[in-house]
Amino acid sequence: MMNRRKFAAGLVASAAFRPLAKASDSTPRFEPNWKSIGEHKVPDWYQNAKLGIFIHWGLYSVPAWATTSGELGKVDPSKWFTDNAYAEWYLNTLRIKGSPGYEHHIATYGKDFDYYQFAPIFNRNTAKWQPDKWASVFKKTGARYAVLTTKHHDGFRLWPSAVENPHRRSSEITATRDLAGELTAAVRSAGLEMGLYYSGGLDWTFTEQPIVTMQDLMARVPQTEEYARYADAHWTELTDRYQPAVMWNDISYPKAGKIPELFAHYYNSVPGGVINNRFGVDFSDFTTPEYAKYDKITEKKWESCRGLGYSFGYNQAEGPEQVIAADKLVWLLVDIVSKNGNLLLNIGPRSDGSISEIQMDRLDKLGAWLAVNGEGIFDSRPWVKASSSPDVRFTRKENSLYAYVQSKPGVGSLSISGVRAVSGTKIRLLGSSQDSEFKQQGQELVVSTTRSSGPAGYAIGLRITPVPESV
Repeated sequence: MMNRRKFAAGLVASAAFRPLAKASDSTPRFEPNWKSIGEHKVPDWYQNAKLGIFIHWGLYSVPAWATTSGELGKVDPSKWFTDNAYAEWYLNTLRIKGSPGYEHHIATYGKDFDYYQFAPIFNRNTAKWQPDKWASVFKKTGARYAVLTTKHHDGFRLWPSAVENPHRRSSEITATRDLAGELTAAVRSAGLEMGLYYSGGLDWTFTEQPIVTMQDLMARVPQTEEYARYADAHWTELTDRYQPAVMWNDISYPKAGKIPELFAHYYNSVPGGVINNRFGVDFSDFTTPEYAKYDKITEKKWESCRGLGYSFGYNQAEGPEQVIAADKLVWLLVDIVSKNGNLLLNIGPRSDGSISEIQMDRLDKLGAWLAVNGEGIFDSRPWVKASSSPDVRFTRKENSLYAYVQSKPGVGSLSISGVRAVSGTKIRLLGSSQDSEFKQQGQELVVSTTRSSGPAGYAIGLRITPVPESV
């Protein structure tokens, strides 16, 4: 049985393997020291991608429950962990006696139901999952990469790891399907890049005390040699088996971990790969504000991550009032891209892999908008300024400036302040087959709208060629 399982896993790994770029004589080799690693440059594919899909899926997708206390950053930090809106933190909340999550679990499953008893349920449900459907959804949305949570804080693994856990039986903490490998193969077959998330800083199979305060968060990072070797072995295994385009670590990493060795091995194995800033070291390819974004153009590449609702993992308690509106989602992407960021937009599938109707609605609407207006989003770079007013954002590509303006009902023109058209300027609304009429009024460019500007509040994209002057 075990031999057949390993053989099947090997087949999936072979199908999933596709390096971003082939190594050549000119491909730099990295040494396991910070001077060498610090020479790594962010590759064009990641600079150009702009939109990725984050997937939080695991044992927590079975109970699929959390409070709806509010978005991260908008809840009293002293109450965040006890009244936690993150469904993927279900086990930690369960460990806090008297918390809403604890009371829900006892009432629903009984006091003797161990969290890891969700494993056989999850494994039965995942038999229905079709990774190609996910990949198709991601592509239709407009995403250029995906990042899967291979192991979240609960320690449950979505790939057939050969690394033994000293505290839990493999059957309790390992998916029966190679979910990471199957999704990697499907995503790459759809023409997208595939990244992997791993919780290096927290693993609740190694710790029993709950995180109750912000001070507890780093104090609960296992610092034993045993855990450091466990995490190192996992990242090496994930790198060797799946060649992930993104090495997305979370929270921190054990101090005894061999991070320079991991980074050098990764870069040498995956030309074109990128590493995030959550290893607890000074080096990274990009930073990762969570449910937050920067307020100006930031030279260092960054990526904002957030759920469609308040939670990353699927939370059955969430309704429309907790899920970001489609027009605000569009504007969020525009704002992030104008400032040199990517948006890593999370979905929280149900345990059987189905995506809720409200999440699909937002993905569909974002994809439809990008099908018309994505020209100035993908492959773009920031201009000399991100905005000139609260309802205008800029990007640049080659010899054109793209202006995104939030539409207003009943208005037959769009006003763009802070720009002055130069000789020979042509302006076209994205999605239109004809140039638009415009006039310069002082420091404001007024463009006639020759087609419906769409629903109120949605961003309308315009291409201005050549790039105008900034005033």
